Amino acid sequence: MRIPFLSSKPRVALVRLSGVIAARGGPATGPALNIEQVGPVLDRAFALKRLAAVVLAVNSPGGSPVQSSLIGARIRRLAEEKKVPVIACVEDAAASGGYWLACAADEIVADGASIVGSIGVISGGFGLEGLIERFGVERRLTTAGGQKSFMDPFRPVEPAQQQRLEELLEAIHAEFRDWVRTRRGGRLQAPEAQLFTGRFWTGREALPLGLIDRLGNAADEIRRRFGDKAQVVPFGGAKRPPLPLRLLGAGAAAPGLAAEAVATAAALAEERAAWARLGL
Repeated sequence: MRIPFLSSKPRVALVRLSGVIAARGGPATGPALNIEQVGPVLDRAFALKRLAAVVLAVNSPGGSPVQSSLIGARIRRLAEEKKVPVIACVEDAAASGGYWLACAADEIVADGASIVGSIGVISGGFGLEGLIERFGVERRLTTAGGQKSFMDPFRPVEPAQQQRLEELLEAIHAEFRDWVRTRRGGRLQAPEAQLFTGRFWTGREALPLGLIDRLGNAADEIRRRFGDKAQVVPFGGAKRPPLPLRLLGAGAAAPGLAAEAVATAAALAEERAAWARLGL
């Protein structure tokens, strides 16, 4: 009789990286992908005994470049320490920061209909100076330091500040490009001028460009590599609260419910906008 804890079956950690990448989540919007949430999950996954591989189930439209970088660096450090292969399997999307995470793997697998790429950086906002003028609201702002009110939405855009913002975005884009070059190397099969524009492709289109290594999915990939006897150990994938709770916030009876509901609605709108940029 085989004792379960003495089994010799290879073990595969299946780590789910799903959602928008952001420094903070919340009780209403659900957990975000960030190093605080994902780091301990990765530590536990790579600590498994008889670990044969770590499979990342990536499903993200992107988000914070810093959190993407921190998570990607943690994956690489653990992979090198444990000397195990890492395979990223893309579901709906690995776009922008989601592709940054996928590039932390040694190989990237995607469905033919997955969205892949979007190697670019975006910054958005609103100009509200006309709105407050319409309602007779006077903006009063005092700063020490000429750039402290950088890109204030209640003031007209200053050319110097717009130029500085573009410089910042280009610097972050350079970090993204360097990461993709480092991780994908000679596998990229198209000019950088084509790949690094922020455009995204389906998985089937991304394959000949070298952005992914083959078509497939997590279940088939694990079976192909390790057979039917592999023991899959899932990590991550915390469930989000139901939509009514997400809209109302964590405490319906608590003071400040209106403010919480507004903040929640704004966060949900930002998340929806991130997916909508991909047509999803």
